[in-house]
Amino acid sequence: MSLKNILPGRLGFGTAPLGNMFRAIPDEEAAATVEAAWDQGVRYFDTAPFYGAGLSEERLGQVLSAKPRDEYVLSTKVGRVVLDEIESDVPDFGEKGGLFEHGNPNKLLHEWTAEATERSIEGSLKRLNTDRLDIVWVHDIAQDFHGDAWIQKFEEARTGAFRVLSRLRDEGVIKAWGLGVNKTEPIEMTLALDEPQPDGFLLAGRYTLLDHEHALQRLLPLAQEQGVDMVVGGPYSSGILAGGTHFEYQQAPAHIIERVARLKDLTARHGVSIKAAALQFSLAHPASAAVVPGATKPTRIAEDTAALDEKIPAAFWTDLRAAGLVSPAAPLPHDA
Repeated sequence: MSLKNILPGRLGFGTAPLGNMFRAIPDEEAAATVEAAWDQGVRYFDTAPFYGAGLSEERLGQVLSAKPRDEYVLSTKVGRVVLDEIESDVPDFGEKGGLFEHGNPNKLLHEWTAEATERSIEGSLKRLNTDRLDIVWVHDIAQDFHGDAWIQKFEEARTGAFRVLSRLRDEGVIKAWGLGVNKTEPIEMTLALDEPQPDGFLLAGRYTLLDHEHALQRLLPLAQEQGVDMVVGGPYSSGILAGGTHFEYQQAPAHIIERVARLKDLTARHGVSIKAAALQFSLAHPASAAVVPGATKPTRIAEDTAALDEKIPAAFWTDLRAAGLVSPAAPLPHDA
């Protein structure tokens, strides 16, 4: 089923920050942020066991379990099983470093087999305090976590998670499944398979104002051919496009800071907010079904909603392209 037929709007809420990404936030602040999203009309929520070893799911579930279940769409991910055992070592998250060092102390089992997929879903349902999931993403079977071993993890998921999720979709237990990754290659490989196909994918950080060329070259034409939709995760490139200092989950390098400065000069000249430019750019591609920025403060949700509705003059997009700040091949809102 097309994601565009499942998702209730073009703005969702990505809950990685609720897993204490980068910093510890109080439970009250996390709950208030989810409530703010609901009050702003957001009805699509995305989470994962990986986000703080279940902390994000727990916090999201505490709020959403009090809402009518038929009024929102919920997605989580498989590939990490949260164990009861406490982690004694510093977890190795590949390129992502100490991303969730402030999350729950539970050990994570990183596994994409059929059995682990079933366990992962069972655990997520309990933490989210719900009886069903709408969309399930196969999480992080890519180079950024596994280096050269990512092909092995992909194969584990192909013969495990992919088949379980295809069955659950066919049985009507879930509405859709796909990949939730930070790299394009695993999605390209999945779309090339003859086996049961995904309904869509959540691509984080690879279709933003700062990084979109690679996705445009191969992935998105292939996705369009097959009628597979994209949810854009990380539209602010880990925060650098929203006033933060992180890019790709690390401190932003000098060349990125310089590029953001050029973007800010252009937005200032046209009286446009950089958040609005970022969100509307990510949604302009025909394959984009929704964008899911994350937040840990209630005020950020209102900013995201306003950014989506902000009127951006066509001259801004023309100047953006003329300045070489976006790919010539990137669809822009004023092209429609």
